[in-house]
Amino acid sequence: MSDDARFERAVEIVLAHEGGLVDDPADPGGVTNHGISLRSYPELGAAGIRALTPEQAKEIYRRDWWLRYGWADFPPSIGAKLLDIGVNIGAEPVHRALQRALRATGATVAEDGVLGLATRAAVAEADPGALVAALRSEVAGHYRVIAALHPAEQRFLQGWLARAYG
Repeated sequence: MSDDARFERAVEIVLAHEGGLVDDPADPGGVTNHGISLRSYPELGAAGIRALTPEQAKEIYRRDWWLRYGWADFPPSIGAKLLDIGVNIGAEPVHRALQRALRATGATVAEDGVLGLATRAAVAEADPGALVAALRSEVAGHYRVIAALHPAEQRFLQGWLARAYG
């Protein structure tokens, strides 16, 4: 499967989870469209976020996430899960979750949030199915901690868990 096809499959999952335009006062990201938030992309302005098309959002995801972090280099299920969760919780937290998942599957890697050579090598050696299962568990734990520490965000927990386990 080509990188373009792998990216298209992965980004469709992201867009399905993110939905369209959201302007929820409880969302710390502010006005958000197709998962692209004003907090993360202030240069677009609120009007730019509102006008964002799915194709424009895809290009942001490709440039700022998929290519930047090299997730295309991983097995498709791992790359897709990293994209889906990474755009929601951030690169360092998703990389830490990946490293914890690798350790849960028997790899010896540091939990530093960096996709260095050791982490990349461990992903290459891991069983993709086992690693995705462990990653889902680690991400769900991350979301549960957020909900426990920030009671106002508990209303998002069920959706977050559906995303983690999806």
